[in-house]
Amino acid sequence: MKTFLLPTEESGSTDDLSGADGPTEKAEEGAQTTLPCVLVFNASDPSGAGGLAADALAIASVGAHMLPVVTGAYARDTAEIFDHFPFDEEAVSEQARTVLEDVEVQLIKVGFAGTPENLSEIAETTSDYPEVPVVAYMPNLSWWEEDKIDAYLDAFRELVLPQTTVLVGNHSTLWRWLLPDWNGDKPPTARDIARAAGELGVPYTLVTGLVLPDQYFDNVLASPQTVLASEKYERLEAVFSGAGDTLSATLAALLASGTDLVAATSESLSYMDRCLDAGFRPGMGHVVPDRLFWAQPEDEDAEEGAEEATDFALPPHETRH
Repeated sequence: MKTFLLPTEESGSTDDLSGADGPTEKAEEGAQTTLPCVLVFNASDPSGAGGLAADALAIASVGAHMLPVVTGAYARDTAEIFDHFPFDEEAVSEQARTVLEDVEVQLIKVGFAGTPENLSEIAETTSDYPEVPVVAYMPNLSWWEEDKIDAYLDAFRELVLPQTTVLVGNHSTLWRWLLPDWNGDKPPTARDIARAAGELGVPYTLVTGLVLPDQYFDNVLASPQTVLASEKYERLEAVFSGAGDTLSATLAALLASGTDLVAATSESLSYMDRCLDAGFRPGMGHVVPDRLFWAQPEDEDAEEGAEEATDFALPPHETRH
């Protein structure tokens, strides 16, 4: 089980997730410094709503470098997932191990792997790098065949969760997966879910989408012992695709950069909220988070630019960029 400590109040310091040979030590030795690197296992999403496309934009937006390992490809549009075509486990393993032999990785993110066999390869790979923390995201799998869902969840529970540092998922998804026999009068709390995850080896769980009164959602970071952070956001009217991948990728990148867990959680949730607030609808389906909202011009700047930029012809070939 991979874990890391939160900063102490006295020191205010953060943990170095990069290990003994991290970027700081290398810089002191005169080596060339680089961005923190996050190895990501996830599927390709042609709609750009989730999957590796979401991971790439979110991770780059907060200043890290993604090493993408393609586990398969969705057949989907912005409204729904129709099918998934997994890579075989050897292809997944070769992608990961080849880049890991070349690049020092500060953190591993596990998204949708597609098959129990791929999960087995991912677990074997992460076990070879026990000093590297793992952020695991469990998406909603209700679009899939029931027998495939059961096999996938069982494999994830047995193989990946024991090596997971932070588990991320929606309240209803984690509830039905980790507490299928829950019979309480009220829905399980984030602590209840964190306890269930803790029994499987997970030290921290980020539970999103807990329904609150007055059109609000709560998002809670908890350990089996206590609630570490809680962030409340107003519920938006639109239906979104890709919010979970956006949040988990951002959290992974911030942790890889050395941000402590509580601060990284708060910043990730704030980033996701702004992505959703600036969301757009590229097709006829759901709204897609705008992970580059920060790069868009302000309204006044946009109006001025619209008046000036009327000619969109390509520059001459001799132009140097």
